[in-house]
Amino acid sequence: MNIASLEKTCRAVRRDIINLTADAASGHPGGSLSSVEIMVTLFFDKMNIDPADPKMENRDRFVLSKGHAAPCYYGVLAERGFFGKEQFKSFRQINGILQGHPDVKKCPGVDASTGSLGQGISMAVGMALGARLAKNGAKVYTLLGDGELQEGQVWEAAMAAAHYKLDNLTVIIDYNGLQIDGTNDQVMSLGNISDKFTAFGFQVIEVADGNNLQQISDALDVAVTGKPKCILAHTVKGKGVSYMENQVGWHGKGPNEEERQIALKELEDEA
Repeated sequence: MNIASLEKTCRAVRRDIINLTADAASGHPGGSLSSVEIMVTLFFDKMNIDPADPKMENRDRFVLSKGHAAPCYYGVLAERGFFGKEQFKSFRQINGILQGHPDVKKCPGVDASTGSLGQGISMAVGMALGARLAKNGAKVYTLLGDGELQEGQVWEAAMAAAHYKLDNLTVIIDYNGLQIDGTNDQVMSLGNISDKFTAFGFQVIEVADGNNLQQISDALDVAVTGKPKCILAHTVKGKGVSYMENQVGWHGKGPNEEERQIALKELEDEA
């Protein structure tokens, strides 16, 4: 893994997120920015995918269960070559391929339509079961928000994943501590997430800095046999943009033009 190259990609994706949400004057920059290192590591270093053949039968699958983080998804897919950046102007436009939440029928590289929180992990469990039956060696990854864990369907899917011993499934939690109405503890305390997933039959790997590429890569490389894996990644909401970091108000609004320029200046490539 070339850390310097991936760091440059992460900065590019963060600029994409800012431009997408600024142009649309809407969207979810905070939780998109916290997810960047996770998704860049997957799409540029770990997953068996081919932008020239996005429906390749034996490809690894990715489900963005926290579908409101679509700006990060679209930035990663564009940087990876699934479509050109001219499509960015279609973000959140009714006839565009880049809807406010990922649409599998419209956007190349998207494996599942998501946005109703709590449902993505169920789709990922089905995909992992399907890959096992097909014996094609495909791995399945799904990214959940921490507030999303308040949905009961998450735990039904987790129980099924352990029951079927889906060791081709990796569940990643973007644990930034904030959701639309405040902190997780203010809205509905999550308790000890690591203990909960362990009790549900997962191998849990906790990542102290989920915005550190090496730490994310190392966690993804941990081999697990006979049970699904959960990576609990401690991240910073709004990571990389000083005025957005750890600010719940940036959960679901786009920056204005002045704010866009401040963010882009902070996200310039290092010399």
